[in-house]
Amino acid sequence: MTLPGVTGTPRALYRFVLGYEPIRESVSIEGGDPARFLLEPVTAAAVCYDDAWVLLDSGFDTDAVRDPARRAARYNYDSYTALLPPGDPLVDQVRAAGLDWRRLSGCALSHLHLDHTGGLRLLEGGPPVLVQRAEWEFATTEADARHVYARDDYLRPGLDVRLLDGETELAPGLSTLDTRGRTPGHQSFRIGLAGRTVVLACDAADLRANITGPRACGWATDPVAARVAIRRLHELDRQPATEVWPGHDPDWWAWQEPGLYPAR
Repeated sequence: MTLPGVTGTPRALYRFVLGYEPIRESVSIEGGDPARFLLEPVTAAAVCYDDAWVLLDSGFDTDAVRDPARRAARYNYDSYTALLPPGDPLVDQVRAAGLDWRRLSGCALSHLHLDHTGGLRLLEGGPPVLVQRAEWEFATTEADARHVYARDDYLRPGLDVRLLDGETELAPGLSTLDTRGRTPGHQSFRIGLAGRTVVLACDAADLRANITGPRACGWATDPVAARVAIRRLHELDRQPATEVWPGHDPDWWAWQEPGLYPAR
């Protein structure tokens, strides 16, 4: 599947940090301390082409975070909450990157946890939203708040949801990787930039230690599959000119310095 309007090769990658969330270390890595909390960034990215761009993940629904009743029902439980900077971080950072929403070719979601789906509120009547079929089937039948899913995010009227079956080229130089395990249809993203490849592990590896270990995340719908996925990411990270970025590591340089990569 090639997204419409995308030609050429990726020119750059914009890194977005769209909020933060306190996460038990034992959730992010097997063997982690359940009494230790990490303030983890909520991340997304834009893959930029000459005349189009593709959004990868989308952060929280800021409207729900800032509404007391919706926030209480969706975000505040078991020591978890959503933390936002002022304004609308996705809208603000897209604007700061100089990207035009009219040139957005599509949005691919690694999975449908609520810290990845909130920006879909901006895409009703817009370009395709790409999700793995296995993820969609789980998200629309079984998943609910116990699994950290918010159906209101991805069952919005007017979304053009398109389902993927396995690893897919989304656009030239941009493809998905099968990293199921954390969720039934989790996918990571491989981006071919000039002279290097970046793999966004997303929630298949919250932390850099997941990748280097390799050690899977501590909370997964299928722990066996999650271990297979993390071993694959570990091997990719050892390849020349390939960087595997963890999805939520507060110490990972890319999320400490959001912006353009590589810098022009």
